[in-house]
Amino acid sequence: QVQLVESGGGLVQAGGSLRLSCAASGRTLSRFNMGWFRQAPGKEREFVAIINYGSTMTYYRDSVKGRFTISRDNAKNTVYLQMNDLKPEDSAVYYCASASQPFGVITTRRADFGSWGQGTQVTVSS
Repeated sequence: QVQLVESGGGLVQAGGSLRLSCAASGRTLSRFNMGWFRQAPGKEREFVAIINYGSTMTYYRDSVKGRFTISRDNAKNTVYLQMNDLKPEDSAVYYCASASQPFGVITTRRADFGSWGQGTQVTVSS
């Protein structure tokens, strides 16, 4: 059973940056696509970014393209989300997720991710 633990969230002013980390244990992540999702109060959890198992493909929701960068270090079993030029609308709990199946295709569907972290709060003040 894989365990995912996010860290790096916090309070930042608009225009600032944060780097989220997701450390995994119990499973080697190198065979799995990894994603970041977020959930704001009163809203559904939404896709933010995904990186494939080989780090050859990434995909982002439109609103974060050019500002967020997802990366991974398979040697450290860790995935990152670098967030620059943060906006108040980026405020949410951010979740790391591991795809259910190894060597899968890029997907934005929550149902395709079987393991989730507990989340880390990101708050952007205006």
